[in-house]
Amino acid sequence: MNVLASSIGTLTNPSRPGNAFRSVLHSKISSNIISSYIGHLEDAFVIEEARRYDAKGKGYIGSPLKYYFEDMGLRNARLGFRQVEEGHTMENVVYNELRARGYSVDVGVVEKRVREKGKDVRKQLEVDFVANRVSDRVYIQSMLEMRTPEKAAREKASPLGIGDSFKKVALVRDVVRPLRDERGVVTACSTSCSTKQSCWDIGEGLAWMIATMFATYLSFGR
Repeated sequence: MNVLASSIGTLTNPSRPGNAFRSVLHSKISSNIISSYIGHLEDAFVIEEARRYDAKGKGYIGSPLKYYFEDMGLRNARLGFRQVEEGHTMENVVYNELRARGYSVDVGVVEKRVREKGKDVRKQLEVDFVANRVSDRVYIQSMLEMRTPEKAAREKASPLGIGDSFKKVALVRDVVRPLRDERGVVTACSTSCSTKQSCWDIGEGLAWMIATMFATYLSFGR
């Protein structure tokens, strides 16, 4: 459980805890047993898995997955409040808020060709969240800050690479005013979304979700 608590927001699979058991405890535990343990934690509503979804190919990808804690207080207490990384904490809270609002949530994968050292290289970019609710879909990138044009371009490249017309939102902790760029990506934060009016352009339901999410995040004590 400690391994999963330490790896929120990162891709993992049963072999990762297994490697930890072998290297630290010198215990040989099979991946099947670890999968069973993870299943019990999911059944007890301690953790929830987010599957990887090929946003362009419209299909699910197998292992590895991401796991998020349904109660961040339990997660932090389990680790003795020693690993409260702001970025991962924020990502977990965004996931929980989306689920609470009735969205099914996947981790998006976008394959893109880039030119490196004179060669065409295929790279897999990640969209933090692909949130679906009935016919509504939102692509969300979660980050602490986006202060440079280079950082903004890098973070927006994933959702823009999908090439469809669904809503795309970049959530940042930094204080920024709601902004929709020329390619349709909305950047928003907690203070800018503190009222329904100030976030009208993001969408009524999503604006309130963002405000509530950040209020919860800030309550953890940055």
